[in-house]
This record gives sequence, structure tokens and C-alpha cells, in this order.
Amino acid sequence: MLFTIVSFIFFTLLVALISYWKTRDEDLGTQEGYFLAGRSLTGWVIGGSLMLTNLSTEQLIGLNAQGYSDNMSVMGWEVGSAIALVLVAFYLLPRYLKGGITTIPDFLEERFDSSTKQIVTILFLFGYVFNLLPPILYSGAVALSGIFNVPEMLGVDRTTALWITVWSIGIIGSLYAIFGGLKAVAVSDTINGIGLLIGGLMIPVIGLFVLGDGSLFSGFNTIMENTPEKLNAIGKPEDPVPFSTMFTGMLLVNLFYWGTAQHIMQRALAAKNLKEGQKGVLIAAALKLIGPFFLILPGIIAFNMFGENLEPTDAYPRLVNEILPTPLVGFFAAVLFGAILSSFNSALNSSVTLFTLNIYKPYVKPGASDKQLVKNGKYFGVLLAVFAMILAPLIEKAPQGFFQYLQIVNGFYNVPIFTIIIVGYMTKRVPAIAAKISLFVFITLYAITQLFWDTGLHFLHILGILFVLCSALMLLIGKFKPRDTEYRLEESHKVDMTPWKIVYPIGVACTIAMIIIYMVFSPLGIGA
Repeated sequence: MLFTIVSFIFFTLLVALISYWKTRDEDLGTQEGYFLAGRSLTGWVIGGSLMLTNLSTEQLIGLNAQGYSDNMSVMGWEVGSAIALVLVAFYLLPRYLKGGITTIPDFLEERFDSSTKQIVTILFLFGYVFNLLPPILYSGAVALSGIFNVPEMLGVDRTTALWITVWSIGIIGSLYAIFGGLKAVAVSDTINGIGLLIGGLMIPVIGLFVLGDGSLFSGFNTIMENTPEKLNAIGKPEDPVPFSTMFTGMLLVNLFYWGTAQHIMQRALAAKNLKEGQKGVLIAAALKLIGPFFLILPGIIAFNMFGENLEPTDAYPRLVNEILPTPLVGFFAAVLFGAILSSFNSALNSSVTLFTLNIYKPYVKPGASDKQLVKNGKYFGVLLAVFAMILAPLIEKAPQGFFQYLQIVNGFYNVPIFTIIIVGYMTKRVPAIAAKISLFVFITLYAITQLFWDTGLHFLHILGILFVLCSALMLLIGKFKPRDTEYRLEESHKVDMTPWKIVYPIGVACTIAMIIIYMVFSPLGIGA
């Protein structure tokens, strides 16, 4: 255990020192320097940060749990992200950078009006404060407490250990996000990203060796012979992610997440130019294609190794503890810690950005200097971090199925926001009132289907239907009550808008690779 703790501390401090060294000369006293890293991020930093911001213990434990209990159909959340990222690189990112926006709601103010911007800002903050920050801390604390056996190590009960671990993660994550700005977050993400790829891919490789008694191929053959149905990604209607949802709500949720979620897009908005932004987004697309191999396959290995007697959420931690040599446990824990920190500090940094620029600056202190904005943004970040750290351990008392509802709850704001953004970019005369009515109708109808009326449809299909309905409603309002003038996206000249020369070939290659992966994990390939 001592060696595990020492190796964990060594790798964690190494990341912190490199992040400090890389950002020591950054100007964090200005609005763009603190919130957008001075618009200086390069493609590899953007790609690595996007990947790490997305990955946390919710994915590592949650998706592997579904691989253990179900099959590869849940890879839609991972592989399906590639096509969304390609569309972001082709269409959305050039428009964001051309407009020079700092937050996603900035566009909504230009396209519709300030009240639409504020409504969406509040929806974002609500989602981050209640449905993102506390669950990240909670799931991370559960995982790390289990790896280090914190209750036994400190001689405390499980609940006390949970509080200690939550606050440890929260305080360290806050130091990056609040005092280091976006650049420190992005650099630490990139370093941890390298560790996560090495550590994450190490688990299925070693797992297959163990399952195959020293032979990688024998281990995979064991899965092929005993549980070929688990390698089928073409989900049936009763599976967690039926394949049909890839063409309805799944695509929309992925487009929202990768194209309009503030804590994700803030990395691409901080690109030094369009070329680096597109490169970073497509690097992330390529990385998402390998996600199933370390986010779902270990759960399937665990099923073949331990049988069906485990709780699904215990499958991944049990596999890690069984197969990893002691010297590597500390490294893997540090990688896991980095993934938790990345998701937490990214969401915290984006929450501070949204509050400071969209609420504090226009309504509390319109004439505030950049120094005042950064200073008061840090104060808000501290309060928000403390609130999340208080709320996170209380999730322990929530119903057993809490985490499976996180994606459903996200539906209350993700696709409704994406709907008004995409209609806003694709039309010129749809008025602000149409955006407000669309948000109200979408959220109300979605709430009815999830809380009061069991339609029998998968929630992703419902999101797809409501997207079409509310888009048509906005177009109808635009036809009968159009804007007085046509909307035109003005060039901000904040970054060079020369596109990456190979953006389209790389985007097409990622799309083809996604199709091939689906064909491999289907009855046409190795799935039964």
C-alpha cells in the first residue's frame, strides 16, 4: 500500500509541476487570458483536453458496468461522438471563431436577444451546479476510496471516508480551475490524457492476458466463444442504447455535448486560430473511436472472469484490483484522479466563465475592469466548489438508480439549447420570441414524458421527436412573425480563420472508421 501511495503522489505532483511550468508566464489578469487562455491553445492541447474533460469515473465505471451487464450497444456514447465532432469541425466551430464569442450564450444574444442569452446561461449553470459537479466528485470519491481502502487506512466509517475524499478532490481541482485559469486546466488535461490512454488501454490488454492464461488472443477467443452476444453493438429495443437512437436523439445529444456545451467548447473557443481548433476537435474524434476498448471491453472481460454474480458497478474496480501488479496500482489511481480532476475543474472553470461574463458583468457591475472580473470570478468559483463538495456526499442517500438517470435529466436542457442554436445559425429571420417559446415547449413536453406519461419510447427518441417539433415551431413563428432585419454573422477578426487544409479528408476518414467499427461489432463481424 505504501508503494501505491508514493507512486500516486509522485505522478500527481509531476502533472501539477509541469502544468505550473507551462503556465507560469501566462497573463491571468485579463478576461481572455483567464477565461480563454489568451486564445493560444494548439490542436494537441485542445484534443487532449476535450478527451479528458469528457472522461471521468462515471464513464470508466458506468460504461464498463453496462458492458458487464449488457453488451457493446452503449458504445454509441463513445463512437457516435466521432460524427458529432466531425460536424462541429466542419460547421459550428468556424462560426464560433468567426464571431469571436467567449461563451456559447454570447451567440444567442447576437442572434436573438439578451434575455434568451440569460435563460440559456441559467440552464447551463443549473445543469453544471446540480447535475455535473456533485456527481463527478461523488463517483470519483467512491472509486478512489475503494482503491486506497480509505476507511481502513484512516480508521473511519464509509461515510466519513467519502466526505474526506470528496473534499480532497474538490480542493485540488479548485486550485487548477480557480487560480490557474483555462490554460492550467487544458495543460493538466493533456498530460493526464496521455496517462489515461496508457493506463486505460493497459487494463483490457492485461485483462485479456490473464483471461487467456498468458495469451492475448486466447483471452479474446474466450470472449468470442463464451459471450459473442456481448460483442454486438447493434442494440435491441430493450438494450441501453438501441442502434436506432444513433439517428435520432443520440446524434442530437452528442452534437449538443461536443458542439454547444460550454465546458467542452471553451477549449476550442480558446484556439489560436481556426486551423488549430479544427485539428484539436478532429484529434478528439479519432480518440473517441478507441473509447470502447477501455470503457466497455473491460466490463465484458470481467463478466467472463468473474461470472454474473457481481454488482455491475463493481466489475471495473474488481478487475483492476485483480489484474494490476502492485507497482502499477498507484499509477493507475493517479490517472483516475487526473480524469476526475479534469472533469471537475473543467465544469467549474466554465461555470465561473458563464456567471462572470453573462451575469456578473452585465447586471451586477457593468463597468467592471478585467482585473475585477477575474477577481470576482474566483470568489464565485470558491463558493461553487464548496457548494458542490457539500452536496456530493449527500448523493450517497439518493435512490440506487441515481446515475442511470443522469443522461435523462440532462435532456431537460441539452437538446432544447441545441435546437435554438442550430435554428439560429441556419436561419436569418426567426425572431427571439421563437427561441423562448421553443425552450418552454421543449422542456415542458419532455418533463411530461419523463415524469407523468410513459410513452414506451426511449428517451433519446423522444428528444429527437421534440427537436423536429420545436424546430418546425420556430420556423413557423419565423414565417408569420419574422425579425425586422436579417441576421448576419459579423467577422470579429480575433483569430486567423484559415481552415486546416486536410480538415475534410480527416473528417471523412473518422466517419468511415466509425462505420467500420460498427460493422466489426455487429452480426456482420464478430458480434452474435
